[in-house]
Amino acid sequence: MSTRQLLTPEALEMLQLQLKDWKVSAKSLERKLNFVNFSEAWAFLNRVALLAEKLDHHPHWSNVYNQVEIQLSTHDRGGVTALDAQMAAAINEIL
Repeated sequence: MSTRQLLTPEALEMLQLQLKDWKVSAKSLERKLNFVNFSEAWAFLNRVALLAEKLDHHPHWSNVYNQVEIQLSTHDRGGVTALDAQMAAAINEIL
């Protein structure tokens, strides 16, 4: 299976079990995080940015003070692929 092939509903169900802290849907993977302060949030974003460059897969995200919201999807496929799952798992490792 290509990393850019849309995941099946069954695969999405399994992914939800693996990524408990993420909201999993056919359209995206989403996670909201709170850090101690802005500096901690920004440091996290920097680490994810390096990961995104390495995987050539860039998240939609926002940062307000100590809060970060991340949304992953493969835009050219219109939903969630194995690449999104790989990125979410790698983000979890950073945390």
